[in-house]
Amino acid sequence: MLTINVVTLFPEVFQAPLATSIPGRATEAGLERYRVVPLRDYTHDKHRTVDDTPYGGGAGMVLKPEPFFEAVDALGARPPIVLLSARGRPFTHRDAVRLSLGTELTLLCGHYKDVDQRVAEGLGAEEVSVGDFVLSGGEPAALCVIDAVVRLLPGALGDHESAASDSHYEGLLSPPSYTRPPEYRGLKVPEVLLSGDHARIAAWRQAEAERLTRERRPDLWADQRDA
Repeated sequence: MLTINVVTLFPEVFQAPLATSIPGRATEAGLERYRVVPLRDYTHDKHRTVDDTPYGGGAGMVLKPEPFFEAVDALGARPPIVLLSARGRPFTHRDAVRLSLGTELTLLCGHYKDVDQRVAEGLGAEEVSVGDFVLSGGEPAALCVIDAVVRLLPGALGDHESAASDSHYEGLLSPPSYTRPPEYRGLKVPEVLLSGDHARIAAWRQAEAERLTRERRPDLWADQRDA
């Protein structure tokens, strides 16, 4: 079983998503469990203060280190610990695979302007970003990471092939998908997919995956060429 800890200012954000679809079914199947921890539970003043002004001046508020350290201590959390941050390195499919193979994962959600850098340094946390954009907080990013990891757990999906044919699984984008009807508003399903010729279909899908990766993600295509 994979234990997923989430430390957050807004635990209510996680209630419905973690009970829905694949994350919810994985819980019911006993594949993982979630422990969502309110950051304010680890404050000690009457205002439950979690932030303060940044040293050196500047706009915005910075989340204090003490509540994060105490929350992680209370959880008895072991690595990997991930801090969701726009400053972090990109989260990839390889990261999802690696994290899905462990027994515990702890996600720290920032908010406001930033998180005191001592949280990442002192807890040995990986700083991870889900894209080149800024979110209001780490909660949506944490949900992305959770979903990417949980769907890779054995038994989370109906069949392994569903995940194995996804984009990024083999370093390429996935080919286009079609279903019934064979023609809709003048748009036709490619003839090869209706042919029943499995070898031709496999070749078409491989060629389309390569074409789309080359056109849309030249960085991934370059990695394929260098491998």
